[in-house]
Amino acid sequence: MAVLIAGGAGYIGSTVASACLDAGITPVILDNLARGRAEFVEGRVFYRGDIADGELVDRIFAEHPDISAVVHCAALIVVPESVADPVGYYEANVVKSLEFVRHLRRNGCDRLVFSSSAAVYRAEDGSAVTEESPLAPQSPYARTKAVCEEMFADIAAAGQLRVLSLRYFNPIGADPQLRTGLQLKRPTHALGMLIRAHEAGTPFPVTGVGYPTRDGTGIRDYVHVWDLAAAHIAAIERFDDILTPARPSLAINLGTGSGTTVRELCAAFDNVVSTPLVTVDAEARPGDVAGGYTVGDRAEKLLGWTPKLSLEDGIRSALDWLPVRDAMLKDWGTGG
Repeated sequence: MAVLIAGGAGYIGSTVASACLDAGITPVILDNLARGRAEFVEGRVFYRGDIADGELVDRIFAEHPDISAVVHCAALIVVPESVADPVGYYEANVVKSLEFVRHLRRNGCDRLVFSSSAAVYRAEDGSAVTEESPLAPQSPYARTKAVCEEMFADIAAAGQLRVLSLRYFNPIGADPQLRTGLQLKRPTHALGMLIRAHEAGTPFPVTGVGYPTRDGTGIRDYVHVWDLAAAHIAAIERFDDILTPARPSLAINLGTGSGTTVRELCAAFDNVVSTPLVTVDAEARPGDVAGGYTVGDRAEKLLGWTPKLSLEDGIRSALDWLPVRDAMLKDWGTGG
């Protein structure tokens, strides 16, 4: 059995590919390496190219007739970049995804697992969301994910596709075997900033301490990337049980089910490192929000999935990945 992973040289896609290998599934990777890393596909079945390249997609299916499903992780994902270049983001994330589905249908593949995002929710007030919460994406990037979900659902309703949209919350950590991880040298998410402050020996600014959360700081739902990968394996294995002619599309939140505030993240970081982190309270940054987290049991009920790894596990594997990353990556791109 083989699975085509579009964007399989990026952070999430390469981790899903590792989980496939461990599960006895052959990952066939398609990536244009605009943001993915060639180092992450070494020794794996790999095609360099674009998801909108119909001839290439046709060749992949011709050479791998055992492909039974597609995991679609190919996307541009940097929020500020999407604000500056919405045309580029809609073209890369929406237009090319439509072309990709056209090519999949032509090759007789109707099983699609789509990498979506919790950014499709507003999540501004620190509250929990379920899959039934209203969608209110706040950036061009997030809107491309919401548009793709709706586009795929329309195609599925016409009987031409089945799609599971997995809405990720906040991935952290690395493959436990350190085969791949986050390829950014200077990530801007909270854990990345914590690590940089710790390495530099400088105080970590807790930006915003007056939010409507239990300790006044922002809240997020941090889920280990290896747990996310396990959810994809479950989605592939249970696909035909979850999606039927009566329900050809569905969204599933992937998070821990509990939020972590910035102060709690700092405390967990201190549990992992030997030198305690120094923090200072600071004003909220423009555009920052309280955040949110997922609740509900849809992932457990339908995928049989619950996170196994702790917040400390994610922090520890992120730290373990750093020296491996520095040795593995030959140059530095902008992400993936």
